[in-house]
Formats: sequence, C-alpha cells, structure tokens
Amino acid sequence: MDSITTSRESDYKRWVDDFESGKFLPGTGIEIIREPAGRGTYAYALFDFDGTLSLLREGWPSVMGPMMVEELLKTPDCEPEDDLRTHVDDLISQTTGKQTIYQMMDFCEEIRHRGGQPLEATAYKKKYLDLLMERIKDRLEGLRCGRTRPEEMLVPGTYELLDALKERGVRMYLASGTDEPSVQEEAELLGVTPYFGEHIYGAIEDYRNYSKAQVIERILAESGVSGSKMLGFGDGYVELDNTKAAGGTAIGVATDEQDRSGKPDPFKRDRLIGVGADVIVPDFTEASTLVSYLFGEMS
Repeated sequence: MDSITTSRESDYKRWVDDFESGKFLPGTGIEIIREPAGRGTYAYALFDFDGTLSLLREGWPSVMGPMMVEELLKTPDCEPEDDLRTHVDDLISQTTGKQTIYQMMDFCEEIRHRGGQPLEATAYKKKYLDLLMERIKDRLEGLRCGRTRPEEMLVPGTYELLDALKERGVRMYLASGTDEPSVQEEAELLGVTPYFGEHIYGAIEDYRNYSKAQVIERILAESGVSGSKMLGFGDGYVELDNTKAAGGTAIGVATDEQDRSGKPDPFKRDRLIGVGADVIVPDFTEASTLVSYLFGEMS
C-alpha cells in the first residue's frame, strides 16, 4: 500500500433506524434490504476476513472482554465488576471492525477516565493477541498439520462464493483489521490466497497509513471505475460503511459463528442493517443464488 495518512477510525454509528424485515429471495435465507443499484455491473469485491470468511478467531470478544475488565478493576474509580462487564461488552460492540490498535487506544481512554495510568496501547494489543493466540493455537496447528480441513474453519460456502465471483471476472481484495502477517498466513492455511493474490491487506505497524477505506480508494483510483461497480462483504460495520460511502453495494454477513446454525445472528443482522447493508446473508451456502441475483441473472 502507498503511504497515505488517514484519520482515526470512528466507532459504530447507526444511520438506518426502525427496520424490521426486507424481502427474501424465494426459497432462500438471502434477505434483500434494498435493491442494489449496481446489479450486473460489478467488477471488484472487497472482503473482510475474520467472521466474514475465516472462523479461526471465532470467540475473540470473550478474550478481549475479560482482559479489559481485569485491567479496569485496577483503576481507582472503577464500577462494580458486573457493571464493568456490561460496559466493556458495549465498548467492544461499538468498535468491532476497527483495527485492534484503535480498540486499544479507546481502552486506554477508559482507564484514564477511571483515574488510572494506562500503558501504551501497543502493550495492551500484545497482551490481547498473546491471549487470543493461546485460544486458537489448536485450530492453527490443526490446519498446519492437516488434521483440520480448511472448510471447517471457513464460513460455509466460502469457496463456492469466491469461485462464482472469479468466474464472472470479479477482481477480489481482502482487507482486515488483523495484523497483515497473520492475515496472510491464515489466508494461506485456509486456501483462499489464490483468489486474492497479492491483494491481501491487514493492519501494519504504521497504523495511520492503513485502513479499509484506503484500500477502496486505491481500487477505484487505479481502475478508474465508479464505486457502483464495487461489492463489499463483511460482518463488521467498518467495511460496509466504507463500501456505502464509496457508492458500492454492501453485503452483510451475519454468520452464527459459534453454532453455525445457518440462521443469521440477530445482533449482527441488526447492526449491519444499521450501517446500510443492502443484502444480508447468514453464510454463503446459497452463493450461487446470491451471485446470480447480484449479476442480474434472476429477478
């Protein structure tokens, strides 16, 4: 990525209110919130990674949350522990999708607000990632040694979706808030690297010079196409908000990561609709129908 200075990523802000239900494509769980303007003309697709394609880091909030509560309990003016847990859950939900370093910066402010003196945000990021790696080490090792099939750690239907987009000539990009070396390794282990080639991006040490919005800006600048030719797939608000801001079509991926029930996670669904998702899917098991719809091959 070229070095471009960017502003700090904002927290979740809902701008679509009081929405109950869209229409479903017949016989499917694909919910159309609003008719996408770019149907049939898409040339580029941006994907988030964790929770959108990869399930390797499923459960990460249950690692970050207790770590934050533990640190906040050390502050002079902290609330009772139960209140802290509720507050931290809200904090995480408002920042999911941002780069981890920004989440830790917000966390440092929480410590200051309670009279504490925080460490550098990078120190909390390292602590969190060390704990997370401990949680998922068996998943990673299973993939590395061949004990676990990559499909077991992917949102169902991922390969089918990527194949269908590739067949239609869509150029695909992956942009994650997770550190870039980890994203690249995990994408390789999950067998999705060939779909993206060199276009796999993640958080870098100079965090001000990377964002999902910058990836979109670069795609549009280098291709010379309008944002209406862009698809954005994500389970977080950042990538969908960025896609909508560019004039693209936002596909909200509301996967039930823990149980893999095939039904949309209600919290994710509501949250993604709130930032303008045009379509909601529970996973990609109906990828063929979804892509056919997006490319105007069905009404």
